[in-house]
Amino acid sequence: MTTGLYRAAVLGGLVFAAGCEKSTTYWAEQTKAEDPAQRRHAVHVLSDAAKDQKTSVPALIEALKDDNHYVRRDAARALGHVGPEAKDGVPALRALLRDREPSVRRAAGDALQKIDPGTTATAVPAAKVH
Repeated sequence: MTTGLYRAAVLGGLVFAAGCEKSTTYWAEQTKAEDPAQRRHAVHVLSDAAKDQKTSVPALIEALKDDNHYVRRDAARALGHVGPEAKDGVPALRALLRDREPSVRRAAGDALQKIDPGTTATAVPAAKVH
């Protein structure tokens, strides 16, 4: 590994480790930060906050409405990662099947299949039509 890549890997690990020390409530609040990169990072942390779904899932559902398509896409992926426990996000994810960004539509379709595969079979193809 080159020195630059090694430093980046170490720094990334340190940033991740620092994120683990903060509460789920802190990261839920960060989904509303001014900086889209901060909001996106918060979504990633919340994706792994399965133990506190009462806080993480509502914040991720709210992040599906973000102006930044990367945040919307990653929030959809995070809800899919949570699985069936994120069922409250199904209506918002279905709305994202009509998003202007193809990556958001795909992420929403994938998440719907992971959260509620029985009821999304007819909704998912709409994600690919646009």
